[in-house]
Amino acid sequence: MSSSNRRFNSTVRCDADVVSPELTELGRIIQTLPAAQYPELEVAFRRVVNTAIRRRQTLDGVQEALSQLRVDIKYLMFDLEVTRRERDQLRQQMED
Repeated sequence: MSSSNRRFNSTVRCDADVVSPELTELGRIIQTLPAAQYPELEVAFRRVVNTAIRRRQTLDGVQEALSQLRVDIKYLMFDLEVTRRERDQLRQQMED
C-alpha cells in the first residue's frame, strides 16, 4: 500500500463518525482502484468529505443555536409573566 493510500485511509477513518457510511464505503472502493485512476478520484472524494464535514458542523451549530434560542425564549416568557404579575399588583395597589 502506498503512502498516499495510507493517508487516505486515515482520513476516512478519522471522519467516519462525521461522514455517512455510504461515503466511507465509497472511500474504500476508491482505494481499490488502479493507481492511474486513484489520485484524481481521491482529490474529488476529499472535497466531498470536507463538504460533508462542513455541512455537519454547520448543522451542529444551527442545532446548538436553536437549543439556546429555546432556552432564551423560556427565560423571556418567565420574565414577561413576572413583569405582568408585578404590573397587575401595582395596579391593584394604586386602586386601593
